[in-house]
Amino acid sequence: MELRQLKYFIEVAQREHVSEAAEHLHVAQSAISRQIANLEDELGVHLFEREGRNVKLTAIGKIFLTHSLTIMKAVDIAVEQIDAYLDPDRGSIKIGFPTSLASHLLPTVLSAFKEKHPQIAFQLRQGSYSFLIEAVKSREIDLAFLGPVPADDLTIQGKILFTERILALMPSNHILAERRSLRLRDLRNDSFVLFPKGYILQKIAYDACKQEGFLPNISSEGEDLDAIKGLVSAGMGVTLLPESTFYETVPKFTVKIPIENPVINRTVGVIIPKNRELPPSVHTFYKFVIEFFSILEKYQ
Repeated sequence: MELRQLKYFIEVAQREHVSEAAEHLHVAQSAISRQIANLEDELGVHLFEREGRNVKLTAIGKIFLTHSLTIMKAVDIAVEQIDAYLDPDRGSIKIGFPTSLASHLLPTVLSAFKEKHPQIAFQLRQGSYSFLIEAVKSREIDLAFLGPVPADDLTIQGKILFTERILALMPSNHILAERRSLRLRDLRNDSFVLFPKGYILQKIAYDACKQEGFLPNISSEGEDLDAIKGLVSAGMGVTLLPESTFYETVPKFTVKIPIENPVINRTVGVIIPKNRELPPSVHTFYKFVIEFFSILEKYQ
């Protein structure tokens, strides 16, 4: 079995058309047909069945496709790591991040790193809390910025970079808008604007309210920070957001107020896999991030 055969097989399986696969791969159609026939002879099964001019995977073909994709992904990762070891200053780093860290933390770190390592490239992937953790485990990304940092996953190594407070954001005409601080229970009769269920910031807000003896009345939901802030600005309710999400400005027609009781914090950090060695370029970036925030903390 050859990697070329797997490559041809995957292309035909995904396009369901031999001639289109041949055109995309810039090889003769007969060459693809021959290699797939050799692969089927070696396996002793039929991987495709014809449907007019198209081809469809057989039941065993679908199973083989899943394993073939895994094999090719592993080969791609191996080649990337070899390239990184041969030239650490020209590697490529796959970084994951959530929406709450996209506006300030990520650009700040990446721009500072690029000044020292201009030849290292980045591939960025935004995702939910659970997706980023699983993507690090499956090697889909090399590392991820997260908040809060998971503490109970034995396959993940988390490094806390800083801790920040969760603040209340409310319309500027809210009855409590003039307060310098407030208790979370003061908002028990308000409508809340939160992320949908499954988002970590929704869980943080929901759990904090529950611990104070009430469940938030969720009137509206938004899937990104701009949507959440916009709904609050429009008077649809109040919300709870990390302090770093207000780094540049507070949205128009809103005010942010610290919560003094209880104080709600979240850790923010970076996670890497615990059970495998990082490629040199990724290790360089990981060390840089830790040192960067260590220096930043001293100045603050």
